[in-house]
Amino acid sequence: MAEAAKWYVIHTYSGYENKVAQDIEKVVENRKLHDLILEVKVPTEKVTEITDGKTKEVERKTYPGYVLLKMVYTDDSWYVVRNTRGVTGFVGPASEPTPLTEKEVAALGVETGSTVQVNFAVGDSVKVSGTAMDGFVGIVQSINLEDQTVDVMISMFGRETPATLALNQVIKLDD
Repeated sequence: MAEAAKWYVIHTYSGYENKVAQDIEKVVENRKLHDLILEVKVPTEKVTEITDGKTKEVERKTYPGYVLLKMVYTDDSWYVVRNTRGVTGFVGPASEPTPLTEKEVAALGVETGSTVQVNFAVGDSVKVSGTAMDGFVGIVQSINLEDQTVDVMISMFGRETPATLALNQVIKLDD
C-alpha cells in the first residue's frame, strides 16, 4: 500500500504549521494509521540573521502556512487531515487533494534523505569529532543513512566501547 503514497500540501493557519504537524502525527499514532499517513513535514531552511552586530542561525519556515504530507489518499486519511484543528484544506482545485508531481517534490527538496553521502564504510577507521569523546578512534560497525547515524566501536582505555554518533561527528582516517 505504501507505493500508492504521494506528497500532498495542506493549507494551515499561519503560525499553526508545527501544531498541525504534531496533531496529525498524534492521530496517526493513536489510530494506528502509519500505513495511510507516512510522513508529515514543515519545510524549513536555516538562515543566518545578523541583528545588532550579532550573528545567529535561525530556522525559518520555507512555506509559511503550509504543511507537506506523504499519504495514501483514502476517505479515512482525508477525514483525519481535514478535521485537524488549524487545517483550512488541501491545496488543489476546489480543495480536492492534488498530489505533487515528482518534479515538484524534487523542487521542494522534501525527500532529502537520499542525498546523504558519506566517505567512510563499515570497517573503516574513523576519528570522533564534536563530542565528549573527541579525538578517540574507532571502527565503523554500521551506517544508517535514514537516521543519519553511524555505529562505531571505540577503543577507550584499553576497552572496546560501542557508540552511536551523528554522521557529521566522525572523520575518516586515511589508511
